[in-house]
Amino acid sequence: MHKNWIFRKGDSRIQEHLVKELKISALLARLLVNRGIKQPRDALKFLKPGISDLLDPLDLPDMEKAVKRVRKALKDKQPILICGDYDVDGITGCVLLHKVLGRMGGLADIHLPHRIKDGYGISRDAVKIAVKKKALAISVDCGISDFEEVDELRKSGIDTIIIDHHTPHNGRLPTAFAIINPKLETSSYGFKDLAGVGVVLKVAQALTADTLEADLDIVALGTVADVVPLLGENRIIVKEGLARLNATRHNGLKALIDVSGIKGKEISVGYISYILGPRINAGGRMGDAGAPLKLLLSDDYDEAKLLANSLNTHNRNRQNIEEKIMNEAVSRIESGEMDFKNHYVIVLGGDSWHRGVLGIIASKIADRYYRPVIIISFEDGVGKGSCRSIRSFHILEALSRCRKHLQDFGGHKCAAGITVLERDLDNFRESVNAAARDMLKPSDLIPSIEIDAEVRLADLNHGLLDSINELSPFGCDNPEPLFSTRNLSLKGLPQVMGRGTLKMWVTDGNTTYQAVGFAMASLKDYISSLSSFDAAFKVSADTWEGRNDLQLEIEDIRPSEPSLL
Repeated sequence: MHKNWIFRKGDSRIQEHLVKELKISALLARLLVNRGIKQPRDALKFLKPGISDLLDPLDLPDMEKAVKRVRKALKDKQPILICGDYDVDGITGCVLLHKVLGRMGGLADIHLPHRIKDGYGISRDAVKIAVKKKALAISVDCGISDFEEVDELRKSGIDTIIIDHHTPHNGRLPTAFAIINPKLETSSYGFKDLAGVGVVLKVAQALTADTLEADLDIVALGTVADVVPLLGENRIIVKEGLARLNATRHNGLKALIDVSGIKGKEISVGYISYILGPRINAGGRMGDAGAPLKLLLSDDYDEAKLLANSLNTHNRNRQNIEEKIMNEAVSRIESGEMDFKNHYVIVLGGDSWHRGVLGIIASKIADRYYRPVIIISFEDGVGKGSCRSIRSFHILEALSRCRKHLQDFGGHKCAAGITVLERDLDNFRESVNAAARDMLKPSDLIPSIEIDAEVRLADLNHGLLDSINELSPFGCDNPEPLFSTRNLSLKGLPQVMGRGTLKMWVTDGNTTYQAVGFAMASLKDYISSLSSFDAAFKVSADTWEGRNDLQLEIEDIRPSEPSLL
């Protein structure tokens, strides 16, 4: 599928000012401006983020109140129950808080819900345990929508501190002792997009009056895995955390890195996103998040290695289940079950599909067909579904228009969850597609890429790559720079490599570079048929077998158009 190319428009005046003030290249200045950075002071903070730039944790709402209550629990030797979430963000947040409270002499336990049995949030079992132990309850990466559970705890004489980063539903808040969340309407905190583990970090910093730099590897892990914007404090956390992750002192992380086959490699955002994160998530996705929790809490390397191996097994099982459901879903789509002319939203339901992989499958299908996707698993007539959207479609707003066909729903612009009765599926499918036809134009169903600059192949060098790397770590809202070059041709035939990778040499007649297209093997004949084409690409280094050659990572190819240069 060809993509719509959007060329970012630079501001030459601002770029020249950055070049003059910071003594940086014109291209780096353009890349900064393309990311909304226009002042030299902001550019310096972006290029050289440091611990000293972290914000004061006491600026978060209810922080002082919460810190006093936790310190009282520590002084009185009151049990503390940490109630977390089963994903990487929730688990790392629980681990960090548990470690910090343990160093302070606290008596803390962790309770994670079972994805299938309990669902998301503070579970009924957690409420019972807190009441029985007369504990101080602290939620991590959840709690902001657990009204009944928090109210029951309050009525039972249990104080609850909510540490969360999710947006409150319609402004309504639980009756907790304290709520620490940068997204509260009353919050004046200078950065709103912390991950759940990032909010825990702020609580831990306030408790200890320490920046906790040695624990930033754990915080970076949860921050990257939760796909929050890698800007502001998140950028500092991840940049500093990656440096520490490469020499982590946490035996659980060491074992996971070793077992995952990346020992000795420089840990990057990509390794967290595609290797470490999925293994930690695998336990929770398959039902029980106990193994990854024990792994990250373990001080014994041998024990941690056994746990890491078990997560590898869980991950393989998850992949097998995911592949089976994915193949069934795609087969049904390709066989004509979906009416693409009238159905802008793909809605598929299956009997007893494993709920732990529905979100992954919805994301993959959304990427494949560039349409909003809702995947539902039915058991005894009741369906639980995961929704994933595209750039132009606010999935939560669409669901709100279909509420009469749903038992429950919640989420945000890009992702959501639903509960729907099987007998209501057809009506729901028609309703959500009616909403989509009202909210979307046909052109919105064409994926787009944003190109930072058009360049000549002769402009590519290691100096350019160094400039690009100054903008790392890359991730949500800080994408890796994308360039384009027009009027290229092939030098030789493309070769299909492993995992569907297409390898080729491209030239403008004067300069030639190696190019790779990941998962682009199916385009071999098409590309070979073009006498002249334009390419959109990232620039990277090919380090295979000790090399350090520049290469183009192709994002899209189209027949040539007139150059802007």
